[in-house]
Amino acid sequence: MDSSSSLDSLHHIAISVQNIAEAAEWYRETFRCEITYQDATWAMLKFGNVSLALVLPEQHPPHIGFVTPAAHKYGTLKRHRDGTESIYISDPSGNVVELMSPESCGQA
Repeated sequence: MDSSSSLDSLHHIAISVQNIAEAAEWYRETFRCEITYQDATWAMLKFGNVSLALVLPEQHPPHIGFVTPAAHKYGTLKRHRDGTESIYISDPSGNVVELMSPESCGQA
């Protein structure tokens, strides 16, 4: 058995922007990436190795998203508009961490 298959995955990093559409277009024009989801409050950009979420500070916290089977251990997962299920927690330094269910990310 490959021991790397038991490691959790970094799914995305979410950064704050002032304008979702403008930021999504800038990243798409500047880098080779694909916009996989976009609405007025957030967008998800897929790169070759990880995704980048663009969020409005008043709508979503900047955070790091991990796919882990341990997500269920932290409480009830919330279903999001893009079909993923997750829960937000904070690390010991107060950084927001999103724990995503592997099943909802197609990684089961």
